[in-house]
Amino acid sequence: MNETDLQLSDGRTLHVYDTGRGGLPVCWHHGTPNLGAPPEPLFEVAERLGLRWFSFDRPGYGGSTPAPGRTMASTADDLAQAADSLGFDRFAVVGYSGGGSYALGSAATLGDRVRAVVTLAAIAPYGVDGLDWFEGMVPSGVASLRAALGGRAAKEAHEATGVEYDPEFTPADHATFDGPWGWLGKVAGGGLDAGPYGLIDDDVSYVTPWGCEPATITAPTLLLHGDRDGIIPSSHGRWLAANCPTAELRSFPDDSHFTIVKHAEAGLDWLTTHS
Repeated sequence: MNETDLQLSDGRTLHVYDTGRGGLPVCWHHGTPNLGAPPEPLFEVAERLGLRWFSFDRPGYGGSTPAPGRTMASTADDLAQAADSLGFDRFAVVGYSGGGSYALGSAATLGDRVRAVVTLAAIAPYGVDGLDWFEGMVPSGVASLRAALGGRAAKEAHEATGVEYDPEFTPADHATFDGPWGWLGKVAGGGLDAGPYGLIDDDVSYVTPWGCEPATITAPTLLLHGDRDGIIPSSHGRWLAANCPTAELRSFPDDSHFTIVKHAEAGLDWLTTHS
């Protein structure tokens, strides 16, 4: 894994990861609150398919400078500079959880530079018609994101209380973590080492305008979502499928926010054929 600190055009630092091998560049957009390292459980299938992972810590995580007020669109601009630094004109994007929304925002912002999109449990924009945004979400998630509705200072105050987030893990979730996707704990463990600002700015970005529209995405898009997802309810996936003209939704009745990752390999197969 090659890791570099890229100086962006506005002077911020973006910590960039690159596996350095494979023909088709694929940017991994990480979840909340995680570091941005590419997904180790998918390295083997990526090698088989000829994919080259690259990624970055979103502002406020790891080695990347915080950027208060960042949006899906502004983070897509960070991605464009990271891709330019690596010599990638066009690339695919894959995102998990909130990172799925950043993947969609990248496609909406960067247009033809994005060849294809795969998301696992992406969040729909807040306040859109036809979606009860909080319905079906675990209470900890509702409390956290309602705090973010008050803005960055309100979200900071919420986090300063020491409140614990309860994702309400199921036995199936624990079984997932006992396998290769235990890697999620590795990137989550270091996600807050640089402070709470990555998480705070992520959550605020989920409840404020994206700065771009999913309806403008032209790249082929595959949305994967579990019907038992209490972190990002499956209604978000259905809304995105109905409002992204190039999107295909694959719903999984027995999968949660965490067990959905077992379908990631099939998602990469799809990505290869649609890029």
